[in-house]
Amino acid sequence: MSSVLPATNRARRTRRRGTDSQTFLSSLPWIGPALLLILAIVVFPAGYMIYNSTRKISSVGTDLESAGLENFVTIFQDPVLPRVLLNTVLWVVSVVVITVLLSLVLAQFLNKPFPGRTIVRMAVIVPWAASVVMTTTVFYYGLDPNYGIFNHFFVQLGLMDEGYGWTKNAVPAIAVSVVVAIFVSIPFTTYTLLAGLQAIPQETLEAARVDGAGRWKTYLLVIIPQLRSALAVSMLINIINVFNNLPILKVMTGSIPGNSADTLMTYIFKVLQFDRRLDLSSALSVVNFAIVLVIVAIYVKTVKPMQEI
Repeated sequence: MSSVLPATNRARRTRRRGTDSQTFLSSLPWIGPALLLILAIVVFPAGYMIYNSTRKISSVGTDLESAGLENFVTIFQDPVLPRVLLNTVLWVVSVVVITVLLSLVLAQFLNKPFPGRTIVRMAVIVPWAASVVMTTTVFYYGLDPNYGIFNHFFVQLGLMDEGYGWTKNAVPAIAVSVVVAIFVSIPFTTYTLLAGLQAIPQETLEAARVDGAGRWKTYLLVIIPQLRSALAVSMLINIINVFNNLPILKVMTGSIPGNSADTLMTYIFKVLQFDRRLDLSSALSVVNFAIVLVIVAIYVKTVKPMQEI
C-alpha cells in the first residue's frame, strides 16, 4: 500500500506538469508579445548594464578588458558616496511622506460634494500632465536671485532685504527640489487615493456612525484600513519614481559645483557625462537598482499590500 501511494502522487504531479505545459503553450501566442517587450526593454538593458559594470571601458566607449569587481570597489571607496546616499535618503523620504500626507487631505476634500468639484479635480491634474522639466525650469528661474518672481515677491513683502540664491547652495536647492517633486507627485497620488475612497462602501461608514464612532475614529479605524491597497500602490510607485528621478534635481542642483547636492541619480549622470566613465556609471546603476529592489522587497514584506483586511 505504501509503495502505491508515492507512485500515484508521482503520476498526479506528472499529469499536472503536462497540463501546465499545455496551458502555457496554448497561451504563448497571447502573452508572447508582452514577454518579448519585457525582454527588450527590461531584461536586456538590465543584463547589459550588469555586464558593463564588470568591464573596463575607455572614455570613447571601447570595451578594453574585464575588470571583475574593480568598478564596485572604486565606487565604494569614493569619499563622496556617503554624502550622496544621505542626500538620496532625505530626498526620497521627505518627498514620499509629505506627498502622501497632503494627498490624503486633498483626496478626502475632492471626495466631498461641493460646487465646481469637477473643475477642481481637473485642475489637480495639471502639474502631472505638464512637462516635469518645464515645471522645474519655471521654478528655477522664478527663484533666480536677480530677476526671479519669487525673490521679488519675498522682498516686496519685507521677508528678505535682497534676492537669495536658492538654487546656488546645496541645502536650499534640495529643499526647493523637494517642493517641486511634491508639486508634481501630488496629482497621481491624490487620484489613486481618491479611487480608493470611492471604493469604500457607504454601508461601512454608516455602520461606524451608528456604532458611535466620531469623524477621527471613523477615519483612522475604518477609512485608512480600507485605503491600505491604494496607499501601498501610491507609496510604492512614488518611492520608485522619486528614487530614480533625474530631471528635477538636474535642473535645480545642476549648477552647484561638487557633489554636495547630488543623489545617486545625479551622481551617476555626472560620472557618465563629465568623467565619461561608462563602466563606473554602470556599476553605480547596478547599486542603485539593487537598493530599489531591496526597498521594494522590504516594503512589500512589511506592508503586505495584497493581504486581506
